[in-house]
Amino acid sequence: MAIIEKEQVTLVEDTYGLKDKVVIVTGSSKGIGATIAKEFAKKGAKVVINYNSSSIAAENVVDEITQAGGTAIACKANVANIEDAKTLIEKTKNEFGRVDILINNAGITRDRTFRKLSQEEWNEVINVNLNSIYHTTSAVINTMLEQKFGRIINISSIVGQAGAFGQTNYSAAKAGMIGFTKSLALETAKSGVTVNAICPGYIETEMTAEIPANIMDQIVAKIPMKRLGKTSEIADACVFLANSEYITGQCLNVNGGVYM
Repeated sequence: MAIIEKEQVTLVEDTYGLKDKVVIVTGSSKGIGATIAKEFAKKGAKVVINYNSSSIAAENVVDEITQAGGTAIACKANVANIEDAKTLIEKTKNEFGRVDILINNAGITRDRTFRKLSQEEWNEVINVNLNSIYHTTSAVINTMLEQKFGRIINISSIVGQAGAFGQTNYSAAKAGMIGFTKSLALETAKSGVTVNAICPGYIETEMTAEIPANIMDQIVAKIPMKRLGKTSEIADACVFLANSEYITGQCLNVNGGVYM
């Protein structure tokens, strides 16, 4: 069974160009999103921890960052709702004056074979995983274009590339994120705003920790590197793309070689 790593926040000398950059990470009260937020805080960025229902977990992330000398605030917003997404962006601008980096990480699963998949389960996943990136990005894009700088990083999935049994809704949403990424990148490149996607494979999270051991063994056996990915490896990929000026419209696969 996978062991979930606990990331510690320790500020480091800024060698990444992220000092004082303002970063929003949606769905960042736990899991991959929390690790991403902590990693940017380590690099000196000012981080907005977004959550919908996990207020205690979000405040714990903020406390960990601030106790290490970093800067972070928590902001409740259901990014599946466009008005909430607008509020998230406005609160960030009111607090920090700008938005430099938007990481669209919020996501849910409602796994069913297609014959058993309800319209409600379809809509819920599409709204949270795909419509949300329209909501947040549309609220922030003019700010980024006006300041001639922006990084939009969409956390897609290997499932959006290869599909997965019982995940037509999730796969459709994650594949849509990839198309969104490529198209928007074409529109914003000349203005200094890059748009990229990261496609994680199987990562050590609370979700994968609940997978039965025999099923997990089958999953790991199919991964060329013979292990699950770490949330820190997704965070490192986000930092890399945030600092890249000449990479846009791309999907960075962080999956141990399971999909090439």
